Amino acid sequence: MREVFGGRVVWHCEYDPADPQQRSARILAHHWPTVPNHGDIAAVDWTAVEPIDVLTAGFPCTDVSLAGRLDGLAPGTRSGIWHHVAEAISTLRPSLVVIENVRGLLSARGVGRDNPTMDDGPSPGELRALGAVLGDLATLGFDAEWILLRASDAGAPHRRERIFILAWPQAA
Repeated sequence: MREVFGGRVVWHCEYDPADPQQRSARILAHHWPTVPNHGDIAAVDWTAVEPIDVLTAGFPCTDVSLAGRLDGLAPGTRSGIWHHVAEAISTLRPSLVVIENVRGLLSARGVGRDNPTMDDGPSPGELRALGAVLGDLATLGFDAEWILLRASDAGAPHRRERIFILAWPQAA
C-alpha cells in the first residue's frame, strides 16, 4: 500500500492468540523495528493511538471462507474482529480505508452494527458479510466501492480471489 499511496507505516495491530510464538508480529517487527505494535485490536484505546490518513485492514477469514466454519461476522468469531476494525474507523476517521478479505464475504452470513442478529436458516433477505461491512461503513459516514480481484490479475501464479473495499468519508 505504501507504493500506491506513499506515506509510512506508523503503527499496526498484530496479535494471534493461537500462535504462542507470535510469528506474524515478529515478521512485522523485523520489517518495521521502530513501529509500535498495539497488539490485540480488541484491547486498543483508539483515542490514544497516532492519527492516520489511510487505514488498511484485513481481518481473519476463518469464519467467512468456504474452507472455514462459515460462522460469519458474529461477535466472538475470529472474523467478528471486523467489528473492532469498524470501531477503529469510527474513532480515527481516516481519509481512506482499504479492506481486504476473501471471496466468502459475498456468501457468508453477516452481522452489522444495525443488524446484530441473523436468522439461523438461509433466506433471500439474509444479510451477507460484505453487506454488513458496507452497511457498517455507511453507518459510520463512509462511502465505499468494492471489487473482486484474482491473485493472477496481479501476476501471481494462482487464481485465489480477494475482495478489496475502498472507503472514504461521505461528502458533507
